[in-house]
Amino acid sequence: MNTHAAPNVLPHAERLDRLAEVAVKVGLGLAAGQELVMTAPVEALPLVRRITEHAYRNGASLVTTLFHDEESTLLRYRHAAEGSFDTASTWLYDGMAAAFRGNAARLAIVGDDPSLLAGEDPEKVARASRARSKAYRPALELIAGFDINWTITSYATPAWAKAMFPAEPEAMAVAKLWDAIFAASRVDGGDPIAAWAAHNAALAARTGFLNGRNFSALRFTGPGTNLTVGLADGHAWCGGASAAKNGVVCNANIPTEEVFTTPHKDRVEGTVTSTKPLSYQGTLIEEIAVRFEAGRIVEANAAKGAEVLAKVLETDEGASRLGEVALVPHSSPISQSGLLFLNTLYDENAASHIALGQAYSKCFVGGDKLSEAELSARGANRSLIHIDWMIGSGKIDVDGVHADGSSEPVMRAGEWA
Repeated sequence: MNTHAAPNVLPHAERLDRLAEVAVKVGLGLAAGQELVMTAPVEALPLVRRITEHAYRNGASLVTTLFHDEESTLLRYRHAAEGSFDTASTWLYDGMAAAFRGNAARLAIVGDDPSLLAGEDPEKVARASRARSKAYRPALELIAGFDINWTITSYATPAWAKAMFPAEPEAMAVAKLWDAIFAASRVDGGDPIAAWAAHNAALAARTGFLNGRNFSALRFTGPGTNLTVGLADGHAWCGGASAAKNGVVCNANIPTEEVFTTPHKDRVEGTVTSTKPLSYQGTLIEEIAVRFEAGRIVEANAAKGAEVLAKVLETDEGASRLGEVALVPHSSPISQSGLLFLNTLYDENAASHIALGQAYSKCFVGGDKLSEAELSARGANRSLIHIDWMIGSGKIDVDGVHADGSSEPVMRAGEWA
């Protein structure tokens, strides 16, 4: 018989409302008079409504939500004409880009089934993804360049929950996932907004330290990994809250535990092995192992999803080069939860990681004033994609390398040194 008192857990509706408030006030930092463009799975309607209310209470001029449905996505792969997979809704993405150029904020709610497209033709998946990436490019450039304030948060959909907790009945799986989301998003305490302010201050202190060291490279070593990531010229470390080019302070990810910067696209050398599966476009890619030469992946393997990985690397010239490197301690709350979320928003905040593809202009000193040509000259990568995958664990060491070749410990066994 359990004689321990049950924890004082807030009602689900109150926790959901707190998550919505954090998304608007901390994630977006929504400014009075701004429009908000939101995307969400159809299952996330309860959170969409809470976010919409908080957005209007905080002065939004208009909230527009675009819903997507996974069952409809599957119907396309099973019944659409073979030649149609090179088609994307360019008109829709042009409209989103126009909204962002007009200073609309961007909020994405994620909760995808990690294996939605696992049984579909990888060639079709790759073609559809490439078409979407090309159509989305004008909007993505404004997001990746932090021209506007934006954020990503999540909703515990049944498909995602069952992927994480396959042995549990659906209702229990969803409840467990919600507990994990609320804890990681810091909404369970007495004052979530204050908790986020303290967390952002800690991340700012970490980025301040790294910017002060001004390393020329990072060296990752551990099982299956001996990787040197040269850093871009004039790079800057970022993490937590920061100002977008429109002056609004936002947190791009809810939750977040990372500090990150820009690698030099031509200065990555060595081998690296993933430490967690990557969920990409409804497919799980597991045990990724790649080798870099002069910044480019020249060998790539995966125990599962290798065909999808190969298609990703063929997206464009920049898809096989790095656009981000991020450090996350193994003791981060998401890592210590012991959960594999099968969702990059969470798993990337459980482990240090790298990202294939597009670089962020904000990760340069004065990056908001640099042209595309100037960013490229400093080593920024350009691509249609930006895909994070995890390379950190409690067995990985990280050293900072100075311009004179000397080095110093940054992380030991996954923890800050």
